[in-house]
Formats: sequence, C-alpha cells, structure tokens
Amino acid sequence: MNNRAPTVAQLRAFAALAEKLHFRDAAAELGMSQPALSGAVAALEETLGTRLVERTTRHVLLTRSGEAVAQRARAVLAGVEELAEAAQTTGRPFTGDLHLGVIPTVAPYLLPALLRPLKARYPELELILHEEQTATILDGLVSGRLDLAVLATPVEGTGMTGLALYDEDFMLVYPGDDPGAPRGPVALTALRELPVLVMEEGHCLRDQTLEVCQEAGRDGLASTRAASLATLVQLVAGGLGVTLLPSTAAAVEARPGSGLGATRFRDPAPGRSILLVHRSSSPRAAEFEQLARTMREAVKAHRMPVRLPAEA
Repeated sequence: MNNRAPTVAQLRAFAALAEKLHFRDAAAELGMSQPALSGAVAALEETLGTRLVERTTRHVLLTRSGEAVAQRARAVLAGVEELAEAAQTTGRPFTGDLHLGVIPTVAPYLLPALLRPLKARYPELELILHEEQTATILDGLVSGRLDLAVLATPVEGTGMTGLALYDEDFMLVYPGDDPGAPRGPVALTALRELPVLVMEEGHCLRDQTLEVCQEAGRDGLASTRAASLATLVQLVAGGLGVTLLPSTAAAVEARPGSGLGATRFRDPAPGRSILLVHRSSSPRAAEFEQLARTMREAVKAHRMPVRLPAEA
C-alpha cells in the first residue's frame, strides 16, 4: 500500500458500485460518466494496493477485499455526511430534509398522530418517510441514508441511541364470530392451545410473538405466514387462527365491524417498547431529543392506547 489516502470521491464511487454491481447504474446514481466512475474505482484499488472488483461483461462482483472495503466506505461516507450536517445545522435546528424510517407495524398507527403536529411545530422541517423492516432501517442509519427511525427493537451496543416514545401491550386477536372467544383478560398459557399466526421473517413483530409464545410454553406455531399486517388480520378474520397485535394496531384492526375481536392478557401482560433511534455520533442529538418530546406530546394528545414515560 502506498502513502496516499483514499479520497471521498473514490469512496463514494466505489460505494455506489458495490451497491449497484453495475457500472452504468452506479454512474447514473452519481450523475457521472462510466469512464470517470471506472477511473475512480481503479484509482482506489491502486491506492489500497488490492483488487476490489471482478469485472465481467455483464456485471461486477466484489472480491473479499471489496466486500470489506465497501462496508468501511459506507461508514466513512456516513461520517462525512454528519460532518456536513454539523456545519449546516448549527444554530438552525428543525430545518431541511429529515429522513425517518418507520417499521410497518408502527407506521399506520403512529403517523396519524404525528404528521400534523410535527408540521405545525416545525414548518421548515421536510419529513421524508421510509416504511421498511428493522434490518433495512438499521442499515440505513449506519450508512447515513436515514437520520432517525422508529423501532421496536433494543439498540444497546449498536452505536445507536434509543429515545423512549411509549410502551404498548400485546393483545390477543381472534375471529369475531368465534363462539369460544374469551370474555375477559386471558392467561398467557392460553396460547399453548391456540393456532397462533405470525408474520414472515424480517418483521420484528414475528420475533416478538415467538418470544411471547416461548414464554407461554408453546412449542409450535400455525404453518401459515403473512407478509403484511393487513394480510395477517384477514387470515384471523377468516378463521385460520389467532394472533398477537400491539395495542395501537389492535385498536384499529379489531374495531367494531372488522370481523375481529381483541382481549388483553392478564398482568403482567407482554408488550414492547417503541423507540426513536439515531446514531449516537449524530451532531443533531439535542434536536432529536426535542423531537422525541414533541412526538410523545402528540401521542398523548391523540389518546393512543399506550403508556408514556413519566416525563410525558
């Protein structure tokens, strides 16, 4: 390896190529010509003293070194973006674009409470929403593609900071015409005898449901899986089984006329915590803490069926 250091332009070119695995698509993404992109990647390879890509007639393959460098390059570029943010946002918080990732089991139920209050409080803030699964959102935070996220997953030890928004209980949701439906809070052990439906892998609600079932002493689950929450509740309404929904979702999906019923679990009821998550290194940490307070106020004003932190 020589004494020269990679440039930001070289890292940006290689990161785009590592994502697209095609010179034409990567060049279009960056708004540069293919020869310029190829030259930047070749210069980075020369600087690092190793081959990063294997070029074929149709597409690009990353070498083992390329895979490692791509991961580091994304982290470096995220740091560069944060440096630019620090310079641009000093003294002017709540302005410009804010990319917010929200998981699908939260977005439809939380956003109606948030959007108008946030727009009224911060009129110069342009909120750009990304509804994605947890793993994709965390990758987006690490790479700098996302600024903030609403997650239902602990983030300790990940380089992220989680600000508490609210806690919500899980509800047992069942077919509304089930003659054997419970008439009051049920014991967790009731799950041992019920066909519990879950979402496909990748959704945190699936993992949370499995944890609750394990706590209840249940071994297996119904074989049917749902790719979305909308499908999951329709499977329950169709009589294929029961499921667990967070209280915010159950209040909407199991409302009168939905074909569903819902009941609470006996205390201590299972539940989950909803967090506003940002990179711990973000220069906008104080701004995000204020944003979390505003969100909690909006949740309280909307009377969502949740438990807020004591300060709210």
